[in-house]
Amino acid sequence: MSGFTLEDLARIVVLRANESADKSYTRKLLDAGVEKCAKKLGEEAAETIIAAVAGTKEQTVAESADLLYHLLVVLKARGVDLAEVYAELERRTAQSGLEEKASRNR
Repeated sequence: MSGFTLEDLARIVVLRANESADKSYTRKLLDAGVEKCAKKLGEEAAETIIAAVAGTKEQTVAESADLLYHLLVVLKARGVDLAEVYAELERRTAQSGLEEKASRNR
């Protein structure tokens, strides 16, 4: 297993966000605004779904990598730190998924 983590990718997104748009795709996306970042995230989500349903394992892995990258770009565009997402996941694991869903529907 690789030693590369989601935190590593988040750090790369932050570093690339500080570069110029002519050198950094991340900066270019961020400069286009959160709407553009979110649109790209949606496109990658759809591509991941298609790969999972009709593609190969390798295609699913590749599209999942793109999806995670674009998710981190959206988080950066919205000023959300990955640690905040982890904290929410940790909070949710204190109860079962079914209990957590039911609490949101009240």
